[in-house]
Amino acid sequence: MTALWRKLFKQGLPAGFDGVLDRDEAVIAHAPVRGGGFLVATSLGLWLPGPRRVGWHLISKATWGGSALVVVEATEDDEAGHAVLLTDLPSQRFVLEEPGKVPEVVHTRVTASFKSKHHIGDAWYLQRKVPGKGGVTLQVRPDPGADLNAVRDIAADVAAKMKDLKPSQ
Repeated sequence: MTALWRKLFKQGLPAGFDGVLDRDEAVIAHAPVRGGGFLVATSLGLWLPGPRRVGWHLISKATWGGSALVVVEATEDDEAGHAVLLTDLPSQRFVLEEPGKVPEVVHTRVTASFKSKHHIGDAWYLQRKVPGKGGVTLQVRPDPGADLNAVRDIAADVAAKMKDLKPSQ
């Protein structure tokens, strides 16, 4: 039934994709990229040409315009207590001649990963779901020029308070 479902809804991997999915990773949508490779949206993230998967929780922004999907990926640079400090990488542009459901799926998945976002002082404080992990993770993206030591201290305090607020299991 799964093979039939994938065939009917084009949810299998595209021919020529050479990435290796995790055992429980499900393909949701895919599209060929002009110049070669594929964007493959799965339950765990977005596979970029190369191939390389970026978890939904590490996509800061994705916009669709014309025939191109522009993706801003973040890297986890440091930790502050139970918080993760992020830095955005330069945007990447992928031209999709047959986008199918990829833009819609990417928008839905990235948006759904955010549980809350607030700009406080010199940083964005984001609570996000991480695929394959329960609960939420506090991510902190400092503004350019922010005092990183101050942001780290505040992030560690916020993360500790969040952890204290979680119900006992």
